[in-house]
This record gives sequence, C-alpha cells and structure tokens, in this order.
Amino acid sequence: MSKDFPQMAKDLSKAITVMRRGIPDAMQAFSALAGAATADGALDTRTKELIAIAIAIALRCDGCIAFHVKAARKAGASRDEMLETIAMAIYMGGGPSMVYGSEALQAFDQFDGDADAAAA
Repeated sequence: MSKDFPQMAKDLSKAITVMRRGIPDAMQAFSALAGAATADGALDTRTKELIAIAIAIALRCDGCIAFHVKAARKAGASRDEMLETIAMAIYMGGGPSMVYGSEALQAFDQFDGDADAAAA
C-alpha cells in the first residue's frame, strides 16, 4: 500500500483552492490561524512542523502528513528528526501511530526527490 505523498499534496492543494473559492471567509480565517501558529517564536518553524507531523500521525491524516512533511523538509528538518518525531507519535498513539509513522517516513523520503521541495 504505497502512497504518493508529493502527488497527494499537489492534488489536495488544487482541491483546497476550489474550496477556498466557495468559502473564502472561512479559508482566510484558517490561513490567518495557520500563519500565526507557524510563525517563528519560542519554537522555530521546523520544530512546529515536526509537532504537526506527530499530531497528523496520531490523528491518521494522510493529507496532513503530506503537507506538514513537505513543510518540515522545506524548513530544514532532517531524517533523524523525522524518525524521533515518529517515535514520539508512536509512544503517544500506539499501534495506529506506528502504521502512520511508517507512512510519514515514506512521505519524507518521497519528498527528497520532489523538485518543488528541493527548490524551496
């Protein structure tokens, strides 16, 4: 059961763009929240994206894994940091987090070859 996470991120971005046109006020508010939550502060963006990945694993959200792994790579996250993030998610979420953790690692490795992630 292999998933193409870079393609998933692209497909979801297109779908979200369509949705944004239908509910612009709600999506603008969500974007403002996302911007405020991910801005550098006591935690840098890389750390915040790794936290988001752990939550995505625990909640079993494929699209969240795709988006936040791509963002974590862009922010400079290493594979070792990814593995430790997965370990924490497994610790907090048990067996289902182990399955989604393996998928998050697969996503991390797939984005390694993604031209968009490498150029950013």
